[in-house]
Amino acid sequence: MLGDPLMQRALVAALLVGLAAPVIGTYLVQRRLSLLGDGIGHVALTGVALGWLVGSFAGLAPDALAIPGAVVAAVAGAVVIELVRERGRTSGDVALALLFYGGIAGGVLLISQAGGTSANLMGYLFGSISTVTWADLWLTVALTAVVLVVGVGLRTALFAVSQDEEFARAAGLPVRALNLAIAVVAALTVTVAMRVVGLLLVSALMIVPVAAAQQVTASFRRTMTVAMTVGAVVCVGGLAITYWNDVSPGATIVVLAIAVYAAFALARPAMRRLRGAVEREDPHPAVDDDVQLALGGGR
Repeated sequence: MLGDPLMQRALVAALLVGLAAPVIGTYLVQRRLSLLGDGIGHVALTGVALGWLVGSFAGLAPDALAIPGAVVAAVAGAVVIELVRERGRTSGDVALALLFYGGIAGGVLLISQAGGTSANLMGYLFGSISTVTWADLWLTVALTAVVLVVGVGLRTALFAVSQDEEFARAAGLPVRALNLAIAVVAALTVTVAMRVVGLLLVSALMIVPVAAAQQVTASFRRTMTVAMTVGAVVCVGGLAITYWNDVSPGATIVVLAIAVYAAFALARPAMRRLRGAVEREDPHPAVDDDVQLALGGGR
């Protein structure tokens, strides 16, 4: 498997996606916006079709501008949804519904104008890791670097905004800029994961590893670290399974992530009991008693 150039590119792409997706997913879970990835994914579908349309007019290969188009559309959609959410003119679920339906409808309409069919969108909807080219891989590397630099490098500030916007604003943080940074990084994550798991399943890769990590961790930093580990393992493991079995890579990766979540959930009670036993241990076993209370005698 490691000697196959196609699998080499696919494994690198899967590893990068597995590391990047849970980073932004940690912030989305904290902000209770777990379905934002789905909404951005649907908008990215419109971007894919728009890239096809522009490419057809420019005389390029049909899918030459598909990923750049997805990046532009996803970022624009994420910024719009964040500004709508901030102004409070539309509730979050209604705004996401508009993204869902408008993204799908726009993609189907534009792809037909570009001379394609709805079947051309299937690889983007469900993932097509076998079609990853060197150009796609280098673009994935660049986008992943941006996601990790922002998501990990600004973790303290982004956590403050995700946890309590009013506190962050009182502390002097640029709340609007940080909120927009989360939205833009979420859009980049969707486009990074598009080739691996597909636009319909990308939100699962962003959220499920985080949900699994929350079963066994108690801090934000550890949750992100464990989620990144789970994401990388399930992406590489799922891709390895599909090398020997004719199954969908994206679906296999998501099913593995859900299996990890179930395993962590089952192990959680035992880990809590173990943690409680450790916390109840005497911190100074060499000393008879930390504090002695003398009762009576006027003391």
